[in-house]
Amino acid sequence: MMKNCFLCFFLISLVLGACTSLPQKGKSQFAAGEYQMAIGTFSKILADNPEDADANYYVAESFRLSNRIEDALPYYDKLLEEEGSFENYMKKAKSLHDQGDYEAAAAAYKEAKEHTSSDSLLALADRGSQNIAQIESITDYWPYHELQNYELLNTSGIDYAPVVSENFLYFTSSRGASGAYPATGQGYTKLYRTRADGIKVDVQNVQALPEFRNEEGLNQGAITISPDGNTIIYARGNSTNKNDLPEVNLFVSYFRGASFTDPIWMPVNEEETYWNSTPAFSPDGEVLYFASNRPGGYGGTDLYKATKLANGDFGNAQNLGPEINTAGNEMFPRPMGEKFFFASDGHPGFGKLDLFVAETIDGNRTIKNLGKNINSVGDDFGIFFTNFPKEGFLTSNREGGIGDDDIYYFEDKTPKPKVVNVFLNVKTLQNIPDKDPVTLPRTRVALYDGEKKSIGGDFSNDDGKLRFQLEPNADFTMIASKNGYFTKSISYSTVGKTPAQEDLIQDVTNIVLDTTIVLEKLELEKAIVLENIYYDLDKADIRPDAALELDKLVKILQDNPEIKIELSSHTDARASDEYNRDLSQRRAESAVNYIVSQGIDKDRLVAKGYGEDRLIIENAQTEEEHQINRRTEFKVTEIEEN
Repeated sequence: MMKNCFLCFFLISLVLGACTSLPQKGKSQFAAGEYQMAIGTFSKILADNPEDADANYYVAESFRLSNRIEDALPYYDKLLEEEGSFENYMKKAKSLHDQGDYEAAAAAYKEAKEHTSSDSLLALADRGSQNIAQIESITDYWPYHELQNYELLNTSGIDYAPVVSENFLYFTSSRGASGAYPATGQGYTKLYRTRADGIKVDVQNVQALPEFRNEEGLNQGAITISPDGNTIIYARGNSTNKNDLPEVNLFVSYFRGASFTDPIWMPVNEEETYWNSTPAFSPDGEVLYFASNRPGGYGGTDLYKATKLANGDFGNAQNLGPEINTAGNEMFPRPMGEKFFFASDGHPGFGKLDLFVAETIDGNRTIKNLGKNINSVGDDFGIFFTNFPKEGFLTSNREGGIGDDDIYYFEDKTPKPKVVNVFLNVKTLQNIPDKDPVTLPRTRVALYDGEKKSIGGDFSNDDGKLRFQLEPNADFTMIASKNGYFTKSISYSTVGKTPAQEDLIQDVTNIVLDTTIVLEKLELEKAIVLENIYYDLDKADIRPDAALELDKLVKILQDNPEIKIELSSHTDARASDEYNRDLSQRRAESAVNYIVSQGIDKDRLVAKGYGEDRLIIENAQTEEEHQINRRTEFKVTEIEEN
């Protein structure tokens, strides 16, 4: 009996001892960053007691710290049932946001504000609410880019951070892992490469990085390679060896002689306890960009840049500032000339990490979300361009993937614009007084674009016809010339004469337009009447309506720089000879002065007032007959040889 009682007591002690040690074990795992193990340990406690506050807290925080905050929501809810707090409502809001439940997330941010009076914390909650409110206004940065999972390249584990160098695709993967990373339960990651031609990847011959050996028992992370291919920088950390570095740091390997050196710790890390990762070179290799949680930043992880020093190291790291960095996490930089791409969960986005671009427009720095055709509710990061900006790779753990983080490729699928061919049929004619114009064959017509650059020319055929192919929605000038005729230039525009792209149905649409150019015969001493040149009574000033008609003569003189003219003014016979001659001379000189003011050389012009000496209708009786006599004419007096 005593033996049985002792055995019963012993078993009870074991059970009680186990219950006492389980929380301690979980807390030790949590403190060591073994979040997946901590989740497993505390889940055992919650199986017996779902209301255990400590267990709910540590499971929630383990999910959050291992980048699975969307899984933490039910545990934060349990904590909030016991006691509301600003911190837990904020974490609940982030969890809801990362699941795409924006309305509930906005409500949680509002609840968080009810549990604090701190201005800085209120501002933090406001920032979260504002980010949610801005989601609806996010537009696609590249509307026609399409994203595709690289299914044949990805595994059921982790595959991320692709970069291309010298026709090889380098990336990080947990394939072939020999151990599990305690924080996530996933396999440790290593560096791999395979041949690639743009986004076309040789998925059959993926191999472990040959430049140097992957290490066991730790994560080899994101990699970058210098533009000349001679320097490899990558992130390394999460070692299970207590004698190893305590945090993720950047390591570098140089090509020396015939091979790469063993990787070495980089001074740009500054402290072994700082987290430094996701490196990227500038296009010229002189600047290193990376993410770090070192003191003095704006939030979780910030983006920094360090310049190359004389000894080849990188130093003088500078924070990229509050335009880029937020209270959240910024990482995976990708500088592309004047544009700077990066991943962030602090700027307005759809869920966890989204991809953004920083660019300067009209002198102002702007940050733009790349839009829903690139980003998702999950993590989207690690963009790399093989043909900027039309194609490249990125990483995402969105729903529908092959594993955890997957590599995706993207292509610009902008529809090819439907073709509009504009054909202009030109007919060259000769003006015949008092008759309809007649065909003028073998006339030279030169074509110029809107910048007055020659873009073609041809002679009309025996029927006076020729054809040009013109660009839609553009302006042109045609200059027609033929010996014995006034050269003539006309403007022509196709603006508004073709259908809009969205109205086109066929892939190719031909538009045929027509125009004519009428030339005047060039004869010395032949008077040509300028129509509608009117003057106010007893005045010689050029009226606006007369200026419009004189502009036509200006154009003739511009088109025909080899001619000189006499411009004459004539009156009717209803005043004295002397009066009419003086008035007509003043009017002719006024017209010539106007033409000179438009840029025509004065030496090409002679003003002559004939008064009533050259009446067309003698003994005019009606006002219409007097009007015919009152006229302004010009005649060519000289043609200079070119």
